Amino acid sequence: MSNESKKTVVSYYGALTFGTEAMSERLPKEVFKALQETIKAGKKLPADIAGVVAHGMKEWAMEHGATHYTHWFQPMTGTTAEKHDAFLTTQMDGTVIERFSGEQLIQGEPDASSFPSGGMRSTFEARGYTAWDPSSPAFLMKGGKGMTLCIPTVFISYHGEALDEKTPLLRSMEAVSKAAIRLLDTIGITGVTKVNTYAGPEQEYFLIDKKFYTQRPDLVMTGRTLLGALPPKGQQLEDHYFGSIPDRVLEFMQEVEEELFLLGIPAKTRHNEVAPHQFEIAPIFEQAHIASDHNLLVMEVMRKVADKKGFSLLLFEKPFAGINGSGKHNNWSIGIDGGMNLLDPGDTPESNISFLVFLVAVLKGVLKRSAILRASVASIGNDHRLGANEAPPAVVTVFLGDLLERVLDAIESGKVDLKTEKQILDLGLSHLPVLNKDYTDRNRTSPFAFTGNKFEFRAVGSSQPISVPNTVLNTIMAEAVDDLNAEILAKIEGGMPKEEAILAAVREGITATKAVRYPGDNYSEDLQRAAAERGLPNMKNTPESVRAWTDKGTIAMFVKYGVLTAEEIDSRYNVRIERYVKGIDIEARTLLLMIKTMVIPDASEYQGDLASSFNNLVAAAESIGLSDAAFQSQAGLLKTLAEDLSKLIDLTAILEETIEEMEEQETELDKADFCAARLLPCMNAIREVADKIEVQVDRSRWQLPTYSEMLFEH
Repeated sequence: MSNESKKTVVSYYGALTFGTEAMSERLPKEVFKALQETIKAGKKLPADIAGVVAHGMKEWAMEHGATHYTHWFQPMTGTTAEKHDAFLTTQMDGTVIERFSGEQLIQGEPDASSFPSGGMRSTFEARGYTAWDPSSPAFLMKGGKGMTLCIPTVFISYHGEALDEKTPLLRSMEAVSKAAIRLLDTIGITGVTKVNTYAGPEQEYFLIDKKFYTQRPDLVMTGRTLLGALPPKGQQLEDHYFGSIPDRVLEFMQEVEEELFLLGIPAKTRHNEVAPHQFEIAPIFEQAHIASDHNLLVMEVMRKVADKKGFSLLLFEKPFAGINGSGKHNNWSIGIDGGMNLLDPGDTPESNISFLVFLVAVLKGVLKRSAILRASVASIGNDHRLGANEAPPAVVTVFLGDLLERVLDAIESGKVDLKTEKQILDLGLSHLPVLNKDYTDRNRTSPFAFTGNKFEFRAVGSSQPISVPNTVLNTIMAEAVDDLNAEILAKIEGGMPKEEAILAAVREGITATKAVRYPGDNYSEDLQRAAAERGLPNMKNTPESVRAWTDKGTIAMFVKYGVLTAEEIDSRYNVRIERYVKGIDIEARTLLLMIKTMVIPDASEYQGDLASSFNNLVAAAESIGLSDAAFQSQAGLLKTLAEDLSKLIDLTAILEETIEEMEEQETELDKADFCAARLLPCMNAIREVADKIEVQVDRSRWQLPTYSEMLFEH
């Protein structure tokens, strides 16, 4: 345990971040003030102070042991990227100094040709730019024997197209802020200069022993197990959720938290999740772009610490078939900068106008744009979670809870006579305190649920950066807020008093959004029927979902709010299709490798053992007086294994043919559809037989670590 961890957290929190405290110590007062205005008000950083900021940042970093810096960005790969440069500079006389200029701070130039662009640029067009994002603090990342100064940036092409996931997020935050200010002004809340969106992603993950991970080609290559029979015990007893955390895992969590606190990341909660050896870490809310950066750092820190502790971190959404997968519940809210949360109902939500208008705006946005919201979380991993009694369902609905539903019903009917004061739970025991009762219960099956003063978008995948779903959320919210504002203004211009106009628009919005509000079990067949009756999109897989990026109305929305250009949208559509096809192709080829080099040899060898044993038994049968019935029983074991092995060999040949057929499809979208309709079912058929064989073969002859070992042996 390091010395820092023996101190209080606040004594070292943010020590590796060039935050407000470090800036105030290192920068002249006027430079510090200008930089703070840039961060808080979104003003451009004056060019003449960039050099001063860069020098102060370099001095701070070097005192902590940094020798290099990197522009840290989020390309469309689902991970982060970095290119390290030394502070070292050669002078005219051949001597060297350590220097970091304002130009180096503000702009970098990585080779953009090897990053996904979705067709926006040719491979030979290599130039790309990283541009410093002052609103996200620079930090020091430990690695090897030293530190590297990491400068959060956006990543754009030579012609200015966004090649990353952060640029659209920043644009969407600005769009929803402007729209919200307009609506607030209309309802009488004036003088607001900025509205923020906030996020708090709850990160779920699995830990398994590293020795098991390295022996599983499927985990190494794809992140999930392509084979594996379920153990006798999985999560049936529901004894893992919130259970006592094993010491070895707790030590991992404590070191992760220490590293995160040093980076100024507000990790708040840790606990066991539902599945065996599944866990969760959750932060305190932050502005959405900071939360996005920090969640990527959380995943990176967890990987490094897990490796050091002899674990392997599994972030894939469904690493174990038949066992609950992992999500990243994205808690989202919107509020006035430095002021009130616009989704806080207060003590009397039925009369809280600002809450009601923004609640209705959310409902309108989700109903109108549920297809692109679903597409924002579409991935290979999330496809494996659909229909598996875990978020996300393929249908996007909203859960508000009984009390808010009654509030909306009352407003719609015009009879707002219900009382919604804070409720309490009195347990009738003198030594226990009374408890405050929330307005709503929780619906863990809902992909988009109201949870007190925020919405929890539970459909986000565990391995997915939160920048894309939050970009979509912010943009559909900007559109919905503007639509509601226009409806109110139209009524006012038509002669209706302002208060009546606001209430009338809210009432109409409540009526119009009934289709998307669903209080029941989102995993049930009832939802499937309700979706069909209500006309809600029901997209079962990634190829179906990503088509939402080509919808003309969706494209127009992103373009209107300056979040994405038509070309940038098309690139993201192409990147998602391409990554899906490549991902399934890697899975299929890995499965072939495992079947041919591990499963078939293991099963064949054991089949030979059984046959030899049976033949020896036949030879000795007469001398030991063995009955015909005993022969039949033992022959049955051999017959079952032989038949299953033959079936597996036949299916393996079919899989090879199916992979070749996939490659012959004309377009990437055709390939994606083929993967979903033909290739994945073929892989599942092989898995079914292989898993059946696994429980027939002597464990000493089975090379692959089993589910029982990975989930219960540590």
